[in-house]
Amino acid sequence: MKIVFLGSSGGRRITFTQKRASGGFLVGDNGCWIHVDPGPGAFVRLIQIGVDPMSLSGFVLSHRHMDHSADINTLIEARTMGGWNPGGVLFAPEDALEGDDPVVFRYHRGNLERIGTLKEGFSSAVGSVQVKVALKHRHHGVETYGLIFEADRCRVGYVTDGLFEEKMLEAYAGCDVLLINTTFRHRRELEHLCLDDAVAILSAVKPSVGIITHFGAEIVFWGLDRAASYVEERSGVKVIPAKEFIQVSLGNSFALERLKLVNPIGIAYKSRSG
Repeated sequence: MKIVFLGSSGGRRITFTQKRASGGFLVGDNGCWIHVDPGPGAFVRLIQIGVDPMSLSGFVLSHRHMDHSADINTLIEARTMGGWNPGGVLFAPEDALEGDDPVVFRYHRGNLERIGTLKEGFSSAVGSVQVKVALKHRHHGVETYGLIFEADRCRVGYVTDGLFEEKMLEAYAGCDVLLINTTFRHRRELEHLCLDDAVAILSAVKPSVGIITHFGAEIVFWGLDRAASYVEERSGVKVIPAKEFIQVSLGNSFALERLKLVNPIGIAYKSRSG
């Protein structure tokens, strides 16, 4: 299994200034690629690393907030080429699909192969990757789900945004790798996780590797490597910070590499006139 980070920003200040990119991440195995939480700029980030959106197998939204879903319609349109290349699946909470203000346009849905509604107990396969809901998070009144991805005898937990709750420790048990949306450096009266929450989760679950991501301004300006060291020292788990265009390879061995930009400014080719 592989994970490719297209961005690691969290919160308005970092997302809308693009101090860190906000494209979400890819989970891949055996030719299957799933784009998770495609926030602003996700489409362009794919083009920059040379990934054809039509090669994507599916999309998952952990919740409907803009920093997790802004590019979902662009990506569905690109994946299906406006209906000329139908296929791909989408998993999302009900309030991202229905209600007064859905974030996935109905116009695009008929071009997808399948749409699944996330809820507790949900489990479905996309190619060789099994996607499961770990638990429902408490997060600013929107349906929000932590996720688990399983493939090639590897179990990756995605602890998305939400208030820290003790039940998280059991829900993510058995994960080999944990991705934790760690927005704040210090705990605040907001339903987001902080560095000490990441310490508590990793200390209990004890995965082989912890990856912190979705950084707010407090962490970005303090330093990503510094934040990872803080969590690693206190949890006893190896921790790395997510950075743009980093690919993590999992399985028999752990490998980390930075992907080269094929199209650094998003231009796929030049005209004959230059």
